[in-house]
Amino acid sequence: MADELDTDIYSVRLARFQLWILLTAGVTAIVGYLFHWSFGMPFLEQPIIIKLVIVIAALIFLYNIAMTMFTNHHTLTRTTATLMGGMVMLSVMFLFGIPFVPNLSTQYYWWWWVIHLWVEGAWELIAASLVAWSLIKLTGVSRKTVEGWVFAEVALVLLTGIIGTGHHYYWIGTPHYWLVWGAIFSAAEPIPIVMMLVDAVRDLLKARTLPIVNTLGLAWLGASAFVHFMGAGVWGFGQTLPQINRWTHGTQITASHGHFAFWGAYGMLAIALMYAILPEISGRKPNGKQALSFAAFMSLNFSMIFMVMALLIAGIVQVYLQRVMGMDFLEVQSHLRIWFEVRLVAGCLFTVGCGLLLWDLFRLAARQPAAAVAGEPVPVPAI
Repeated sequence: MADELDTDIYSVRLARFQLWILLTAGVTAIVGYLFHWSFGMPFLEQPIIIKLVIVIAALIFLYNIAMTMFTNHHTLTRTTATLMGGMVMLSVMFLFGIPFVPNLSTQYYWWWWVIHLWVEGAWELIAASLVAWSLIKLTGVSRKTVEGWVFAEVALVLLTGIIGTGHHYYWIGTPHYWLVWGAIFSAAEPIPIVMMLVDAVRDLLKARTLPIVNTLGLAWLGASAFVHFMGAGVWGFGQTLPQINRWTHGTQITASHGHFAFWGAYGMLAIALMYAILPEISGRKPNGKQALSFAAFMSLNFSMIFMVMALLIAGIVQVYLQRVMGMDFLEVQSHLRIWFEVRLVAGCLFTVGCGLLLWDLFRLAARQPAAAVAGEPVPVPAI
C-alpha cells in the first residue's frame, strides 16, 4: 500500500504491534487445539476471546492503512481503493463468525458468510488489487492497461460471489429457492477469475519486451492466476450445480477443490509477492542464482497437483461406492486407502518444497551491504 501510494506507512510501531497480536493469537489458538480449547466450528474453531483479539488487530491494521491512504489522498488509485475495500469487507465478514447460535442450520448460514465471502468476495477484491500492483511493479506495463478491468472484475465478484453463496445453502435446511439462485450465480463465479487470468497472461506476454524482468516473481504470479482459475473456477464449478452437488457434497472431491483453490488463490499469490518485494528490501538481484528457487517451484506445484488428483480420484470412487452403491462409509474408506497413501507421499514432497522455499526466501531476504548494492567492492575488515 505504501509503495503504491509512494509514501511511508503511517505508523511502523502500530504495524509491528498488530503483527505481534496476530502472531500471539495464532500460536495460542493452535496450541489450544491440542488441549481441546476449541469453538467447534470448522475453520472458525478459535475461542471467542481469540476472535476478539483478532478483531482488535484487524482494527489497528485498517486504521494504519486508512491513515496511510488519506494522508496522501492525491495519489489514490483504483488498486488502492480496491485493496482497501477488500480489507474492510474481509474484516466485517469475520464478525459473523464470532457469535454462537444454538440452531445448527442458522449457525452454518452465518458460517458461510465468513468462509465463502472471504474467498469469493473479499479475497477476490484483494487478489485483483495485488495482481494489478504486482504486474505494474514487475513488468512496468502501463497502469491504464492493468487497471482497465479492475472495477469490472470488482462488480462481477460482488454480484456473483455474494449471491453465489447460495450453493452452500442447498442441504442445511434453508428455503428451496437457493437451489436456483445458488446454481445460477455460482455458475457465473468463474467469469471474474477468467478475466483475471486473461489480464495476467496478456500483460505477462507484453512483459517480454522489457529489458529487466523479475522472472521468478512473474512465474509465481502467472502460475497463481492459472491455478486460481483451475482450482476455484473449473474445480469449483464442476460441483456447484445442485444436480451434481447432491452426490459430491462432503466427499474427497470437495477436499480436492479446496486444496487446489486455496493454493492458487492464497499460497501462490503470497509467494509471488514475497519474490517481488524481497529483492527490493535486501538489495539482491531477483534474477541471480535460481536453481534453488526453481527446485522449490517445481516440487511445491507438482506435489500439489499429485495431492489434488489423488483426492479427486478418491472422491470419484467414494461417490460411486458410497452414494450410488450404498456401501457403508467405513467400508468405502478401505477402498480409498491407496489414494490416501499417494496423498501422503505428495504431502511429504510438498514439505520438502516448503523447506527449499523457506531456505531460498531467507537467502533472498538477507540484506546486502550498502556498498554491494551500489556495485562497489565491500571492504574486508582487518583481522
